[in-house]
Amino acid sequence: MALVTPKIFQIVGYQNSGKTTFMTKVLKRLKAEGLIVATIKHHGHGGKPDVFEQKDSVRHIENGAIASIVEGNGRLLLQAEKTSWTLQEKLQIMEFSHPDIILIEGYKQERYPKLLLVKEEEDLERLLKLDNIQFIIVWNGQLLEKLASNNNIPCFHINDLLGFEKIVSFIKHQLN
Repeated sequence: MALVTPKIFQIVGYQNSGKTTFMTKVLKRLKAEGLIVATIKHHGHGGKPDVFEQKDSVRHIENGAIASIVEGNGRLLLQAEKTSWTLQEKLQIMEFSHPDIILIEGYKQERYPKLLLVKEEEDLERLLKLDNIQFIIVWNGQLLEKLASNNNIPCFHINDLLGFEKIVSFIKHQLN
């Protein structure tokens, strides 16, 4: 069986711009269409993400293991720890499940095709400097009008269902 490289798509924006909510909508839709999707999320709140300190896998990590897998009733949990992880290393770990698509939440500076979520107009100037923006979703109707007239990137309002459909279609069919 030939291995197929998964399609990779990013959802980026500043804190509270709706990244996680939008990603969950995309995930539900792709799953409903029979696609296998894996995700990677950047923990952008500073420090380490929470772990359950009482579990044996945490004890394994604390005592020197670089990674610990726990499986039960079909659920596989991976916990791994080292000084830092590149996005490429995380992508390699996720590829073990042979997903059709890997959605990445965050990692703004990476060059994968991306959706840009903008809640505040003052964030727009910095965000438009990012590479490979395929779509922009905004919360403000006036900002949408401004972008649509001064930009060649497709722009949609956060509640635009047609825009959502176009983004999902792009993720499914047009990524290399």
